[in-house]
Amino acid sequence: MDGHASPRPGPASRLDSLRPKLPGLALCLGIAVAAVWLRRASGIAALNPVVLALLAGLAIRAAWGRQTLLDPGLSSAIRPMLRFAIVLLGLQVTLAEVLALGPGALALAVTVVAVTVPAAVWLGARMGVQPGLAMLLGMGTGICGASAIVAANQVVRAKDEDVTYALAVITLCGSVGLVLLPVLAAPLGLTAPQYGIWAGAALHEVVQAVGAAAAGGPEAAQAGTVTKLARVMLLAPAIMALGWWVARGAAAQGTATKVQVPWFAFGFLGMVGLASTGLVPALATDASRWLVPLLMAASVAALGLATDLRALGRRGLRPLGLGIVLSLLIAAVALAGVSLL
Repeated sequence: MDGHASPRPGPASRLDSLRPKLPGLALCLGIAVAAVWLRRASGIAALNPVVLALLAGLAIRAAWGRQTLLDPGLSSAIRPMLRFAIVLLGLQVTLAEVLALGPGALALAVTVVAVTVPAAVWLGARMGVQPGLAMLLGMGTGICGASAIVAANQVVRAKDEDVTYALAVITLCGSVGLVLLPVLAAPLGLTAPQYGIWAGAALHEVVQAVGAAAAGGPEAAQAGTVTKLARVMLLAPAIMALGWWVARGAAAQGTATKVQVPWFAFGFLGMVGLASTGLVPALATDASRWLVPLLMAASVAALGLATDLRALGRRGLRPLGLGIVLSLLIAAVALAGVSLL
């Protein structure tokens, strides 16, 4: 028994490993708290805390430059913290809500995702956009905006600058859609439920889709919210498929790569299943609605703090063009689907 068992790390050693991460984590959480507070204090739905935190992180990095003291904490915020937030997000979706849409609307939610992500890769190759950035734009457009982009990067492993660029493009395109879709509802002759489903199937961020749908009244808001949640529920299977796709592409090029198993995606699905049982207290669900934006904002703040803006300029305008094309594509596919329902 002499020296064969490794002693478990005690509280002191855990504290020693945590101490280098504290400056970066504290700054990221501070930015996130400020971003969430600003969104709630202003009452402006379009002020997404994730986007506000990203802008704050970029501004601080531009003003201070890289601070190596922050690096350990930034790494922890970008990955472990984000994955925990994605798992908690599953508490906000139930199978009953999604199934209540009916088979037609569910098929539409699956279709827009199944069309948009492969189209992003195909169009990106022809527009000269890097594959990793194209995949992130496809996931952000097809599923749920910023959350999908930062989650997808756990398997894509694109450069930080690519993630930041994708977040900026998706935010811009989704915000334009938030303004335009309510204006187009009447000329297109859409009923309130049709318009709600269109907004929920076409817009990127949850807040953008719900905000646009709400402009059509309570019936449209309900249809839009649930349609959007159906797309959010596809986050986990889409990430799993994306991981397989990345590994397959690497193998085709003769590059050995290990498939990144997105365990957090399984956790997300587990939470959806748990929420669907009705056993989760309302307090826990409400807490997740408060905690998820905070953790995601902290993660994206870390991304901004780790990003050199000069590297973004080298990406050019082609990814922006791809984001615009994908936004028009998903709006057209969603509208065609609504007309068939």
